[in-house]
Amino acid sequence: MFAYITTAGQMKANKSLTVPDSSTEEKIKNAARRIFHKKGFAATRTRDIAAETGINLALLNYYFRSKQKLFDIIMLETMQGFLQSIKGVFNDELTSFDHKITAIVNNYIDLLIAQPDIPLFILSELKTNPQDLLGKIGMKDILMKSHFLKQFKEAVKAGKIAPIHPMHFIMNLMSMAVFPFVASPMIMGLGELSQKDFNELMTQRKVLIPKWIKALLKAK
Repeated sequence: MFAYITTAGQMKANKSLTVPDSSTEEKIKNAARRIFHKKGFAATRTRDIAAETGINLALLNYYFRSKQKLFDIIMLETMQGFLQSIKGVFNDELTSFDHKITAIVNNYIDLLIAQPDIPLFILSELKTNPQDLLGKIGMKDILMKSHFLKQFKEAVKAGKIAPIHPMHFIMNLMSMAVFPFVASPMIMGLGELSQKDFNELMTQRKVLIPKWIKALLKAK
């Protein structure tokens, strides 16, 4: 009987070591996300992630094998989250082109106020292998096959907006919403702004940017 209990206990212990715990895995990913977003891939050590999670390095390696594998997961999820905030807006056939401009700006600014480290993280890491990552997240399909772009082309054809290349429009829209977060240390320094002051300015831009974009697009 005692032998059976010992064997059963060993089996339970062995099982706990070989079956991944989803809660631990999620804790590791959350800690890795925070550190990667702040430091990037090169400056992050797996020891930093283990310490942030509150586990030993061996356990982290058991779940994710390598820093590269963990980083790839975090990078992909970050990009997907960044795009997911506008995917629904892009393909909503019930809303107007003007409404979509406002919704896209609002979504981006709300996301970046909550997670201000995302822009620099994406920009610094995206340059290493852009085509592979863009292919994995389907960014080209999300944008170039969207109802939003169809509305843009129809408005140009109807003479409602200026006949410009759609990428000019996309670059203007994204840079107005995203660039201030990239340059936030400089902007806050120049304006002697607290984080609260900066966030209030960005909230004001949720109203201002759509007005500026629509003025730029207006057909002459």
